[in-house]
Parts: sequence; structure tokens; C-alpha cells
Amino acid sequence: MSDNQTSSSEDRSVQRQSDLRGLANLERFDLLPLLRDGVQVRYEGSIDKQGYNADWDWWLYREGDEWVIFDVDGPGCIYNFVQHRYPESAEPTFRFYFDGEKEPRFAIKPSEFGTKPPFLSPLADAYLGPEDNGRGPIRVVRSFVPMPYAKSCRITSDLRLKGAGKGDGGWGHVVYHSYSDAEGVRTFTGAESYERVLNMWSRVGEDPKPAKPAEAELRSELTIEPGETKVVLDARGAGSVAAVLAEPDSGGDESWLRELWIRATWDDHSKPDVECPAGLFFANELGYNPVGVLSHGRRPDGSCYHYFPMPFWRSARIELVNQGTAPVRFARWETRYTASDPHTYPEGRAGYFRSSAYYEPKATPGADSVIGRIEGRGHLVAGHVTARARKPGVISCEGDVRVLIDGIATPQVESDGSESWACYGWGFPTPPESNPSSAYDGLPDNPWSMVRLCGGDWYPFRKELVFGIESGEFNNQYLRHSGILFYYGIDEPGLLLTDELDIGDKASEGVHVYRSTGSRGHYEVESEYEDGTGRVFRDKGHETEGDSRFVVSVDPRNRGVRLRRRSDQIAGRQRANVYVDGVLVAERSWYFADRNPYKRWLEDEFEIPASYTAGKTDIEVRLEYVQEGETRAWNEFRYWIYSII
Repeated sequence: MSDNQTSSSEDRSVQRQSDLRGLANLERFDLLPLLRDGVQVRYEGSIDKQGYNADWDWWLYREGDEWVIFDVDGPGCIYNFVQHRYPESAEPTFRFYFDGEKEPRFAIKPSEFGTKPPFLSPLADAYLGPEDNGRGPIRVVRSFVPMPYAKSCRITSDLRLKGAGKGDGGWGHVVYHSYSDAEGVRTFTGAESYERVLNMWSRVGEDPKPAKPAEAELRSELTIEPGETKVVLDARGAGSVAAVLAEPDSGGDESWLRELWIRATWDDHSKPDVECPAGLFFANELGYNPVGVLSHGRRPDGSCYHYFPMPFWRSARIELVNQGTAPVRFARWETRYTASDPHTYPEGRAGYFRSSAYYEPKATPGADSVIGRIEGRGHLVAGHVTARARKPGVISCEGDVRVLIDGIATPQVESDGSESWACYGWGFPTPPESNPSSAYDGLPDNPWSMVRLCGGDWYPFRKELVFGIESGEFNNQYLRHSGILFYYGIDEPGLLLTDELDIGDKASEGVHVYRSTGSRGHYEVESEYEDGTGRVFRDKGHETEGDSRFVVSVDPRNRGVRLRRRSDQIAGRQRANVYVDGVLVAERSWYFADRNPYKRWLEDEFEIPASYTAGKTDIEVRLEYVQEGETRAWNEFRYWIYSII
């Protein structure tokens, strides 16, 4: 069997959700449409706790001679690790500890990224920034190597990662998936075979999906006149669009990237599922230089490709709409689609490929630009953001990305600057740049246009996803943003708010039979979240050195329950064991290692697997404080109880 083929038996077995965790999740690009349960995306990194632009100190706490930069409990998988440091600075060693082990399973230095197995190029590499008038160079190391763990994970550095000046260099991040249970998770050893992914990632511009028989709708020498709409695919029945390929015949005029729109409608929906400028569909909004990632982009010769699978079950229609004033010509346009395969994309278990509404270029002074707001259930797989300042030479990519999922007030994914979201910290002076998972185009400093493929670390949501980006360092700059999100989704939400407990409110505590041992009493906090809104409010809560318990309502149809807590994060490393109806949730403790003494409000979550909650209409939750580090209590101000449906 060749590298780009797979058997039908593999297709069928891999659809078990436990088969799509860790490395397999990144290997099977073709299975991105499948909806998954029990997965959440998380971020840990060097975000300025005061909300300004000092995003360069990265540590949680010190333990012995090591600085802990990442510490999570429960099963999960790291999909993206990035760190920035000056080459002349002392070189740190990053150590990865798994499942509570006392010795690290893996250690690596920045100079080894790209050459030390399994951190091999193109899955792991380094970007060396320019001198930039003496401010640089800086080395950005990044890895997309999946590192799963069944119980827990810690990453340490033997040097404290701090500062933005030469001799220092501390900023970085980890993006990871958190699993509600450990089914199918095999903890990283370093001896896994990454051959399949390395082969796939080495062929950017080629279809990363397994080869399958396809029907092709070919339109040679296609011309779309101003104001004209042309249909390039009109298929009935079930199937999946496998590829959209184009060779523009524009004579060097790149205005078609903005003026030609692609409109795709699946299953006769009342409005298009995808509607965006062709430049964004092919990962090149500006068109200054051809850039591309594994899923979509432009090759060096200017030809375009888009390989995200797009399943449909009744019909598929793709149209090209010329909104400009000049004809748009292609020497070749090809749409490939496959016939129905119910084992690959079962209806109801796979999402439609969709785009958010195109965010037209505009400024939002003093506030985040909300590039996309998605409703329903699904997962984000790619994002595009372009930033334009008022004049050349003004850095246009300092704004942090903030992603809020399912209504939570604390960002679940962030970035220490726009360029770090694309894994190119300090990359703003050197466009174009690209790797299989991220790329950017533009001119030095301004404008800046980036694309990020979330092929392994996709962002799941069950109710909504809001993707925002700061205007400059801390919303203090005039920037015109534009962009779009690509995702797989369905309209129906998968999360239902079934109860809410307001700690400090006697009526609410009484209704939920709230009680506590080891109480340190109630207290009030006035602060704000880290969401960038600056909204300050006061709330009353409680802290305990013992335990707290309460009874809450859930939907008997639930496929698990999600507890969301508002807490005071003035102290980090708060931990509690969670019991449901007297039974310990053995998969993980409720643990949050980070802290913020400035923006003290935190919302974090604990997902209870369905084995503890299925078929029940109410559950008793007991939270047993566990002392960790210098933390002396567990605090709680409000709980929201969501049934996963």
C-alpha cells in the first residue's frame, strides 16, 4: 500500500473517536470533518498579566532548579510549542514530564529543533528573524509534533524565560487538546513513527488526503465577466468535494483575489455555507507573494489549491461571482469531488465545511476586531487575518489574538502578538514566510496578512466561537483588520445550560443544598477578566480548605456534563478532586496552574465524562480541596452547569 492510500477497513475503524487522538488526529487530514466529543482546546503562554504588551515572561512557578512553564492534569495532547529567544542568550533546555513521572521522557534545546528526532523538519523547525536595525536577530523555535499524555504533563526550562532584551527572550506558548477521558491515548515516548505526517507535510501543494477515485468538473479557459455568476459544480446525491484547483490568467493583475467571490452551498441550504473572496479561499488575501499551507494556498508559479474535504449528503453547488469591473480569466479551473462513502462521513457525525462572514477591512478603535463569530457545533480549522496601519513602516501585527469558546469569559486561545499566532514571532519585517501550518504575506511591518492552519490543534466549540484580535499593543493603535474563519460545523448546538449556582446568594445556595467544610468564609472581589473589555465588576464568593458540595440539574440525555467556575486567580495552582454522587472522577483533578493578581476573574471548566452522568436528572458534586504549592484554599464565586448533548 502506498503512503497516500488507506484501506476501507482503516477508514471504518478510525472513525471511533478514541482512534482520532494524538498522532492519528494529525495524520488523518481527510477526517477533519468528523465531529468529536470530549475534546477542548487550551493555551498556556507568556501573556502580559496587566493586559499591555509585555508578553515576554513565561513561567508558572519554580520547582528545584527548574522553571515550570506548562502544567496540566488529565489526558490531552500538545500540538504546538513555540518559544522565542535571542541566539546570543544562554540556551535553555526544555524537559517534558508525562503522567506524573519524576524523570523527563524528552529533552530538547532550541538549537535542536528540526534535527533531533522526533522534532524533525518540517514538523519542527526554527525561524531566524532579521537584524531589524539592531533589535534582532531572534530565533523562533516551533513544533507541531503531537505529544499525547494519558494522565498529566509538565514542561520545564532550566533557565527562567524572561525579558525582551538581548541576553533574555522569554515569550512563547503551548496549544493543546484536553480530553475528558484517556480512551485511546498512548503517552508520548519519542519512538513513535512520524513517517506518515512527515511525508504529508513535505508535499505542500499536493493533496494531503488518501487517494480515492474522483469525478472532476473541469472548466478550461474559464472567463467570468463583470457582474456574472458561473456555476463550476452542480452535483446531486452524496459525496465530498476533494479539491479546488485554479490557474489564473490575470497577466499579473491580482485584483481578482478580492473581486472574485467563491460561493458554495451544500444540501440546498437557504444561504451559502462558504462565501468569501477567492484570495482568502486560496490563503492569499493580499496577493503580494504566493504563500500556502498544507490545506490551501498558492504555489510559486501562481497556481492555486484548496484541499479541505467538503462533504455533502444531497447536493453541492459552487459558484464564482465577479464583483469587479473587469473580466476574470483562468487558464484552468478544476473541481474534484468523490462519490458517497457513508463510512467516511456519516451524516450527523460530520460537519459541513463553512466560512464565517467575511470581515471587511475596518478599524475598531479601542476594542478588539471580532474577525468571526460562529454559532452551532463544530471546530475551527483555519483562520486568516490581515492588518493595515495608516502609513508604511508602522508595525501592524502587535495585537494579541483572543478566542472565546461557548460563552466563556476567559480566552481559551491567545497569542503574544499577532505574529506569534502564526508562529513567526518578530516575523513582521520579512514577508513572505511559510511552513505547512502557517504563513504570512505583506510588506515589511505593514501590511501584515497571516494564515494559520489548525490541522491538529483545531478549536472545538459546542455553542459558539468568537475570534478577536487587538488593535495594536493593547487596543491603542489605529489598525484596519480584515479576515475570515474556516470551520466544520452544524447548526444545532451541542451544549445546554441546565443550572447555575451563585455562591454568596443565600437563596441560590439553599436551592442547590450548598454546604462546605473547612470554610474560610465569604469575601468580595472587584476586578475584570482577561478578555480585553476592561469591564470591572464586583462579586461575592467563598473559599475553603476542606470541601464544598452542591446538587445541580442536568439533562438526562447528556453525553457528559461541563462545570464552569468563576474564581479569583490571585493565587495559582488551585486544585480540587471532583466527586459525582460520591464517586471520584478518576480521569483528572480540577487544576489550574496559572495566576493573575491584576485581572483576577477567571472562568475555567471541568468536563465530567458521561459514565458518571448519563441518564441522570440531577447530580451531587463534591469538590475536595487539594493543597498544591503555596496555594492554601479553593475559591468559588459562581458555577454554571452545562449538559453536553
